[in-house]
Amino acid sequence: MMAGNTDLKDIHVGIVGLGLMGSSIITSLLVAGHTVKAIAPLPDDKTMAPARIAAQLIQCEQCGLLVKPVAYYLSLLTISDDYGELNDCRLVLECVTEDMEIKESVLQKMLASVAPDTVLASNTSAIPISTLQKFVAHPERFIGIHWAEPAFATRFLEIICGEQTSAETADWVFELAHCWGKEPTLLRKDIRGFITNRLMYSVYREALGLVDSGQTSVEDADKAFRYDAGSWMTFMGIFRRMDFMGLKDYPVIFKALFPVLNNTGEVPAIIGNLADKAAGSIRKYKTFYHYTKEESENWDEAYALFNQDIYRLAAKYPSESAGKRSV
Repeated sequence: MMAGNTDLKDIHVGIVGLGLMGSSIITSLLVAGHTVKAIAPLPDDKTMAPARIAAQLIQCEQCGLLVKPVAYYLSLLTISDDYGELNDCRLVLECVTEDMEIKESVLQKMLASVAPDTVLASNTSAIPISTLQKFVAHPERFIGIHWAEPAFATRFLEIICGEQTSAETADWVFELAHCWGKEPTLLRKDIRGFITNRLMYSVYREALGLVDSGQTSVEDADKAFRYDAGSWMTFMGIFRRMDFMGLKDYPVIFKALFPVLNNTGEVPAIIGNLADKAAGSIRKYKTFYHYTKEESENWDEAYALFNQDIYRLAAKYPSESAGKRSV
């Protein structure tokens, strides 16, 4: 698909859904050089997305990611509520809420608007790609592309094949992802939660279980994770960490610790209670921690600056620099 064409501007990409994640993905694609057709299913998205994307591009400029002025990248962007704008896109990604009926409706509108050979994708983190494939006419050209927030300032990208995704489609997206400045993983077999969420949610479950049982506080759990795992994760990942520390003691530790780890299938009480109160995010000011409006805004600003720092730091230590896998 991509042979003979290395100018990303000529590979038009469509994004459907312009919330926080969708806008962030758009920014990443603009920075890479794509012409982007953005479709806003919701009126509020169409209203708020331009300013959000412009602000994110300014962050990219501050991070040294831009080679041209912000105005140039904005010129590559079209925002509309007309799905017909997607007719010349080579890749179209849906990034709407994790609701099966909404996703099916959006996918049908995408399918009715694109060329027969367009690759369709989903940013879902909860619904199996093989399930979503059932809603499209050419499932071999449907794939999962799972980004991390903020998409423009992380090197993460998870590419997930459904049961019917063709190898050609997977290989093309994997190649394209490298042009986006990512270090992508390619999951050839569709498993619920993919790789990233299965790893992260096992941590969430253990931390929430410890807090629910009164064995630790929210503050101490955050400190433990931040200052231990957080100090090495970006550099070496899980298995390189084990290599680095030496494997001799792990069998004994696993034998002692695995039987007492949390394996409940229930939603922890603490998160259920917060969700019932519609606590939302940090911007609602009362979640695991309580925030004033000023504190919430400070966290947004600090997170943006941190992502600039961590993006540059990760670039100094790419995964290829740490030796070859032996098994």
